[in-house]
Amino acid sequence: MMQRLKAAVLARHGGLDSCRFLRHCSRRGLCSLPDTALNDDLDHQVLVEGKAWSRTAVLNRPSVLNALNSVMGLRLQKLYRSWEDNPDVGFIALKGSGKAFCAGGDIVSLYHLINQGRMEDCKEFFRALYPFIYLLGTCSKPHVAILNGVTMGGGGGVSIPGTFRIATDKTVFATPETLIGFHPDAGASFYLSHLPGHLGEFLALTSEKLNGPEMLACGLATHYLHSSRIPLIEEELGKLVTDDPSVIETCLDKHGELVHPDKSSVLHRIELLDECFSHDTVEEIIDALEIEAGRTKDPWCISTLKRLKEVSPLSLKVSLRSIREGRFQTLDQCLVREYRMSLQGISKQITGDFCEGVRARLVEKDSAPKWDPPSVEKVTKDMEDQYFVPLSEFEPDLELPTESREAFI
Repeated sequence: MMQRLKAAVLARHGGLDSCRFLRHCSRRGLCSLPDTALNDDLDHQVLVEGKAWSRTAVLNRPSVLNALNSVMGLRLQKLYRSWEDNPDVGFIALKGSGKAFCAGGDIVSLYHLINQGRMEDCKEFFRALYPFIYLLGTCSKPHVAILNGVTMGGGGGVSIPGTFRIATDKTVFATPETLIGFHPDAGASFYLSHLPGHLGEFLALTSEKLNGPEMLACGLATHYLHSSRIPLIEEELGKLVTDDPSVIETCLDKHGELVHPDKSSVLHRIELLDECFSHDTVEEIIDALEIEAGRTKDPWCISTLKRLKEVSPLSLKVSLRSIREGRFQTLDQCLVREYRMSLQGISKQITGDFCEGVRARLVEKDSAPKWDPPSVEKVTKDMEDQYFVPLSEFEPDLELPTESREAFI
């Protein structure tokens, strides 16, 4: 099965539970703005390191696991545009300070802004982050992301569209949005939909995690390195005088390690996963898992069913459709659609699931969200459709410089 998985990766690309992790991060202040973070110098939320022929952006909010905000999105846009135009910069790197790469967006701040009625500030967050992801995905210069630590949600968005992604023994990847009543965004509907088989649907719907070896095996990472060797690879990259991705790849290959997912990995169940998650609807996916669980008492099927019953039913429907549409869209098309979906998701006009999910997982932390609708069967087609229709004539779509930059396909 692993040979089949690796073949699929080549064709397409050339022990911490997510619920527990969200609670852990909320205790650490994930996606929130504690007093210490409020006092941070805004210019120092993204640092810059200069080497002979490269520049490195450093996400620098370690107290909140480098959670992204509007200031960081705008600063990253400005830095990357200047480096792309600078003939003395051959390639770009991105890393996080502290114990994380990036835990995603500042969703607790979004939660408070929504409850305060400050919707324009919420929109500004998406308008700052999504264009940077497009800039990264269409960047004319090679890009190296060092995913040493937590890489979740928007953390995947600001790294996976780039040229090279280095995973480590400390990498924990997930798109945990259905746990908080949202949808995998920040380009996730593009890159998840291009994973082998129906792995993308599984990750999007269940919010389950992957480790470094699993990221390498499925193509989310291009290289793997033990975290103790990160200083060495940074030193070697810093010596390079090149803008040639093949030279950078040779350097990474030289120091990279060959690793394989352990026996418990979901990737060893890829055939069963594909069989269940290839169905057209959420209801059919659940039915397939229930039939298999009843027939074989398979622990993976049982635990997957349990997770699907914990997350937002509306998020399940919306996320499945998003991944399926993303499979036939370019990165810019996915980002424009995700922007519409995100504004709908925070508007409370269809559901209040996003605020309820953040409340239950990260604010009050009772881990008992009251989803609306409460079951998949009560999600109407109209509710689902509203996430995908164009915004009103008074609400412009996300603007991306597609005419001046080649679409990433």
